[in-house]
Amino acid sequence: MTSTSFNPIQVQQTALEQNQPLSFKQGQVFHGTIKKLYPDQMAEIQVGQNKLFAKLETPLKAGDSHFFQVTGMNPQAELKVVTGPMQQSQTNVQQLNQLLDMMNIPKSQEMQQVLAHFVKNQLPLSKETLVQAENWLKNLPESVTKQEALQVIQKMADMKLPFTTEVFKGLVFGSKVTGMSTAITNLATLLSRDTSIEPTAKSNILLQLQMISKPLSEATGSTILSKAVQSLFSNTESDIQKSQVLSLLKNAEIMPKNSAADNWLFESLKQHRNLSNASMKQSASQLVHNVLTSKPSDAQQTIQQVQTWINNHSSINQEQKTQLQQLVNRFEALPKSAATIELFAKQLHEQLVKTFASQQTKTSDNEQENFSNKDPLLNKEQLLSLLKPEAGNPLSAQANQSALLNLAKLAGDSSAQTVQTMHLQAETEVLSAVDGKMMEQAIKTVLKGLGMSYEASLNSKMTDMQEVAHSLKPQLLSLLQDSQISSSIREAADNILSRINGMQLTSGENGHQHQLVMQIPLQFLGKQTEATLQWNGRMKENGKIDSNYARVLFYLNMEALKETMVDMQVQNRIITINVYNNESQLEALVEPLKETLKKGLLDKNYQLSGLFIKPFEKTAASQINSMKKSEESKLSSGVDIRI
Repeated sequence: MTSTSFNPIQVQQTALEQNQPLSFKQGQVFHGTIKKLYPDQMAEIQVGQNKLFAKLETPLKAGDSHFFQVTGMNPQAELKVVTGPMQQSQTNVQQLNQLLDMMNIPKSQEMQQVLAHFVKNQLPLSKETLVQAENWLKNLPESVTKQEALQVIQKMADMKLPFTTEVFKGLVFGSKVTGMSTAITNLATLLSRDTSIEPTAKSNILLQLQMISKPLSEATGSTILSKAVQSLFSNTESDIQKSQVLSLLKNAEIMPKNSAADNWLFESLKQHRNLSNASMKQSASQLVHNVLTSKPSDAQQTIQQVQTWINNHSSINQEQKTQLQQLVNRFEALPKSAATIELFAKQLHEQLVKTFASQQTKTSDNEQENFSNKDPLLNKEQLLSLLKPEAGNPLSAQANQSALLNLAKLAGDSSAQTVQTMHLQAETEVLSAVDGKMMEQAIKTVLKGLGMSYEASLNSKMTDMQEVAHSLKPQLLSLLQDSQISSSIREAADNILSRINGMQLTSGENGHQHQLVMQIPLQFLGKQTEATLQWNGRMKENGKIDSNYARVLFYLNMEALKETMVDMQVQNRIITINVYNNESQLEALVEPLKETLKKGLLDKNYQLSGLFIKPFEKTAASQINSMKKSEESKLSSGVDIRI
């Protein structure tokens, strides 16, 4: 499947590129056939799918094929015939050797392969491009075949892309539908073992790799945090269990190092006293700080502030608001002193920690507050701020994300039974709550984490440069500039960078037609899945995607179903889906799900025309050939040249 997986959508783009007028460069060599002779020494020459008209200054015969070299460009292209007519009796090897001798190029095996491919596909030649292509073929990674490399070189010529190593590697790795997860895992393993890389830089890259390969890790970390806090509050957990949980939170630097099972809440509260007044506006942590540092004379103002905060906080349900309000009422009835204010702050802190910890966990089928609201991690900042307030500086979004990713990683790596169970439960809960909204967020997390829009972001005034700098692409570029890194890390980092570049190169626009290519590595419950998505559609005049017409291909590599391709075509909001897979039982498994799919599409104002299961072997070649016939056109362009 891999060798043909990118063809269906790319055929259209290649055909469009091939229809562009011929452009010549000094020294370029190309193959052409004299099709017709006209009066006044004019001739029609066929070059690939293009036709050009030339004035002959040397006798040529219709039907003969020659190699021509561009010798001048002013004021019009001047061509020189560099080989005699190609006779049918001549072998391909003789023709190629004749051309190599003319261009004064050594006849290595790789050079002959490159030249044969260029000639067969009627691509323009130059000594520089041939030497560069030969060098690429001689130094291919083990995972890349020479045939794949030659196809990429042809695409570079067809699309008139810069003939650089970066573009070549980008298209080689960007066209693969598998291997992204392996590449990420490989780099993460090498980095974790390396001691020469600056620790902060290494930590940032590792966290980014984790977020990309496990885009739901932040949600998992958030759920683990809430479960850990509930465990510490529990009266049924043993001292050993609480100790294991507390050690996890301390290792994740969420709890103070001197915390113990009987004083962790008090140690957390102590940190709020020195919090800056301007550090975390509207946060639960700031509210606790304001109460903790208020004076008895300001008690009424403090009460009013707490009541307003409770009433305005939309993510707290009515029952929780009632509990908090009862706490405020008890404080209001007490004589106001430093001791009662301290007691109120302690109780408020504890109640808020319980409130936001419980909201992170789904407690019943009727409660959907954890992941079904607009933000599946709505309260993570509040709970984190209550446990780990930063003196003088707020916890940034990046710091929150890093804290939760690190917590999820430490929990996954832990050997403590209690923590292992908690991690498994958290992953299960997150997966059970996965819906379209959450998967959309996961895909956005992957694309943003990879740095797919890195270059575009640099030119945008609305860009958060700190967020952009933490994406993977700029971090890998920085890593590769370090001359001291090992060759294995350099190769692993370059592999991923090339894949990111490849996605960018194969995504683009041609008039109203747009194409988007994404490789998405995902891990759930220790299971690794890779998905490659190709979207091809058009834009409306207002610059937005036309949702009425599109072609979407999903390439999935799953543990049970193995390689699967889903081809979805949308025509005037009518959807036809073809699923390609060699699993004989798949059709029976899919049948009960068709009605659910049909209803879901109707909810989005789409109509399902049909869902068909097909094996790869019988359909892949015919599908590609039919698409080629429908997409290719026969446009030609006239060029005045002199031969």
